[in-house]
Amino acid sequence: MFANSPIISFYDPLAELLGAGDGIFHYSFGDAVKLAGHACPTVAGGFLLVLNAVQRLYTADEIPQRGGLRITINAAINQGTTGPLSQIITLLTGAAADNGFHGLAGQYIRHGLLVFAPAATSDPTHYSFERIDNGQQLTLSYNPSAIAADPKMGADMRQILAGKADAATTRRFRAAWRERVERLLDDAGQSTIHEIQASHL
Repeated sequence: MFANSPIISFYDPLAELLGAGDGIFHYSFGDAVKLAGHACPTVAGGFLLVLNAVQRLYTADEIPQRGGLRITINAAINQGTTGPLSQIITLLTGAAADNGFHGLAGQYIRHGLLVFAPAATSDPTHYSFERIDNGQQLTLSYNPSAIAADPKMGADMRQILAGKADAATTRRFRAAWRERVERLLDDAGQSTIHEIQASHL
């Protein structure tokens, strides 16, 4: 689907315990697309935020543990694209809000690892990741506007949604939309994701 997508690997001890192979899962952007039902800058953002977080919180010889991150998003769940983006974060990391798995004998708990904490002054939204095992943490922001869309896309989308677009317009829109998503993935967050210093939180 997106052949050049980076791969994010996690070890899930609950999966291994319950017989899902060795518990090592490899996620591509295509997996995020299947969850969302489409590819867009928001879905790419959820994928790239997790990619950048684990690259910075874990060493090259460590496999991040699924269920081992506590994540705080300083926005309401229904604010803008927060909800859809957070679903991608949950898919990859296992961190869930109050609807998550409650664990077995106090272990493998996933609920409450994803928290929405609205903050009126933060623009763009901040995403804080904390390793539960050692307390190491970082906060990231994501701004897809750093990789601009084709200027024709807006007008083309309006025509399509109004049922007035011809086949050529639809093909042009689809190609431009996908091309931007591919550029976001190829960039891997270098232009769109920034670490927020503690003094700026």
